[in-house]
Amino acid sequence: MSARLKRAFAAVAMAAAVCAAPAYAGQSCEEHLVTQQSFSDAIFTGQGVQTALDATGVDVAVVARQGQDLSKFGLKYSHAGLAFRTAPGQPWRIYELLNDCGTADSALWVDGLANFFLDEPYTLDALLLVPPPQVAARLKAALNDPAALRNLHQKKYNMVAYPFSTKYQNSNQWILEVLASAEASDVRVHTREQAQSWLKMVGYQPTEMVIGPLTRLGGRMFKANIAFDDHPGALRFSDRINAVTVESMRRFLLARDEGWRAQEIKGRR
Repeated sequence: MSARLKRAFAAVAMAAAVCAAPAYAGQSCEEHLVTQQSFSDAIFTGQGVQTALDATGVDVAVVARQGQDLSKFGLKYSHAGLAFRTAPGQPWRIYELLNDCGTADSALWVDGLANFFLDEPYTLDALLLVPPPQVAARLKAALNDPAALRNLHQKKYNMVAYPFSTKYQNSNQWILEVLASAEASDVRVHTREQAQSWLKMVGYQPTEMVIGPLTRLGGRMFKANIAFDDHPGALRFSDRINAVTVESMRRFLLARDEGWRAQEIKGRR
């Protein structure tokens, strides 16, 4: 599905540059016609998520979707965004990092709630991670500062980016580093290096996945948006990768004992 079609009813891109290529978050690059059913499903899901967000009492939350089947890694949700509204009663939007399909580049986007679920998701289930008020206030301030968001963005995209390297970045890694800038109330976090140092200091643990050597080799040879050269050799040569996943973010945030809440929303398929 092209970015133009996907965003027929969405907000404009955050990034200053216009992305000519379609934008995706780990799904296939194949073009898909938007059917009446998929459009209806996306609207229905977006409305359900909006109702849940309205009930949180805050103006920002993490929203995740199941864009693809990751069950072989023991994972469900594949892609996260930051739901944000300027004030109660105002529209919710999703801030997210998306890959320019077929390339090793990414850009920051603003999507509507329904549009977030229009990418042929594996299911229409959704997950909300709701911050406590004090964190929500700092996160809202961060999302109101485009320069700060750009400072935490690396254009070079890698679907399996190593969480403690700034060479590449993927969608969930950008979310985590923005969260780190809001969570770290006792230190300054304005850069990716500072965000990753803080995450290490407070004990963030990425998800470790075991992949076969052929998968690793094939990804490096045939996919522009997959690379393994940012991973430590001890992991890479034992066919393991570490990555920022929705599940690792959920574990990390809930374990901080600040009052984060997780809520799953069941889709109609």
